[in-house]
Amino acid sequence: MPQANLEQTLDAMKSARASAMENQFLAKSFTQPGSATTGLQAYNLEAPSKKFIPVQTPLRNSISRVTGGFAIQANWKVITNINVQNQRAGVGEGQRGGKIQHETSEYFAAFRGWGLENDVTFEADYAAKNFEDVKALAVSQTLEATMIQEERLILGGNTSLALGQTATPTLAAVGNGGTLTAGTKSVICIALGLQAYLDVVGMNNGGIGQTFDPMYSQVPGQITRTNADGSTSSFGGGSARKSAAATVTVTEGGSITATVSPTTGAVGYAWYMGGAGSEKLISVTAINSLIIKAEPQVNAQLASTITDQDNSTSAYDFDGLLIQAFKPNSKAYIKVMPTGTAGVGTKLTSDNAGGVVEINEALYAFYTRYRLSPDVIYVSAQELQDITALIVGNNGAPLLQLTVDVNDPSSIVAGKVVGSYLNKITNQKVDIRVHPNMPTGTIFFFTRKLPYQLSNVTDAVRMHMRQDYYQIEWPLRTRKYEYGVYADGVLQHYAPFSMGVITNIARQ
Repeated sequence: MPQANLEQTLDAMKSARASAMENQFLAKSFTQPGSATTGLQAYNLEAPSKKFIPVQTPLRNSISRVTGGFAIQANWKVITNINVQNQRAGVGEGQRGGKIQHETSEYFAAFRGWGLENDVTFEADYAAKNFEDVKALAVSQTLEATMIQEERLILGGNTSLALGQTATPTLAAVGNGGTLTAGTKSVICIALGLQAYLDVVGMNNGGIGQTFDPMYSQVPGQITRTNADGSTSSFGGGSARKSAAATVTVTEGGSITATVSPTTGAVGYAWYMGGAGSEKLISVTAINSLIIKAEPQVNAQLASTITDQDNSTSAYDFDGLLIQAFKPNSKAYIKVMPTGTAGVGTKLTSDNAGGVVEINEALYAFYTRYRLSPDVIYVSAQELQDITALIVGNNGAPLLQLTVDVNDPSSIVAGKVVGSYLNKITNQKVDIRVHPNMPTGTIFFFTRKLPYQLSNVTDAVRMHMRQDYYQIEWPLRTRKYEYGVYADGVLQHYAPFSMGVITNIARQ
């Protein structure tokens, strides 16, 4: 390029830079957009979606699953005594010995089916291309949801133990300590089985952030569910029949103490208060008493909306471990902590030797009655904290050992947790584990293996399956893909006497 032309070009560029552009649209074409979804930019979306969903099924994972089930129920017989009258073995010369008698028991458990469904519309499948396989996601998450519900059934399913009607509360007015308005208050109580309890207080298994909220929580009564095929199923939601109403007159700024006789099979109690006929949900407790200090929320559930019948059982459940232990003829170890002071209850007590009196009593009963020791003690997170505080804070601290990292001698780890419990009778360590569905105020003793050499039983409990998990992709009937995940079987416990429950435990 000639020198003159080059100089003219450079002068033109300098002039353009020094003056504002006349075309404002061109001036703005390449500025960064002000939001993530406008302008000329890519959408920075990480694929696939993140799954912040706890899927915790410790019992389902550890209990053996045996296929080959058939007919409508599993049946078995158990010999529980080979010498009922304790015949002595000594014999005289030339004589025969005494004749022994056997004791047998017969058991059966009806098979049940369980499963859930999901679907994906054609449009949802189109929209998810290049991001995530939503059809595979629908199946995998339906399987996980089914496993979580099976865990609930294994622990707290109830098909045969009717809780009956909750006892009428006993009330007492207190002249202070609350914000109640003056007048006559009516109180109703409903005993809750595990399924109902989890529905009300939140399960946080398969979901997160659930908690009891008296404005939104609902005690399930009789449930009518619309199924994926348009049919309906009706069953009990796990709550007892509500109590008769009890009344008491309070003064302005007062409170009410309320107690109710414990219900066998219940792990919690829902309380309603208000004017006669308009009682509303105010609290759910793990013990059989509370102190009512405030008026109910405006939009809280009315007791009158719950069908006045026993809603504790479901024909679609099998009996879970807790129910099999609670049943009258199970011979399991059951301890209901005393009522104690209303709203306070009765706590676990230290044995002043690094142990817990109530756990010691249970382990003693297991050995003296059945010559066995549980393998695992399942507790809630709250109960584990309380047991740890009780043991460490009451003469248990001198038995603890602190370790120091040689690479960082100035740092020690604060806090200790009780991970197992020494059975002082059998000298066995019994694991203590948190179960995600175990209610506060309840401890469950579980035995996997029986110490009987010729029992003909490999495991004390098993899932006896007519059909283990299977997936169905239904034929198209609308423009959506429909999937189901199902299983069919029953929880078969050969030795319910090997289980134990301590319930109605107050917090430390």
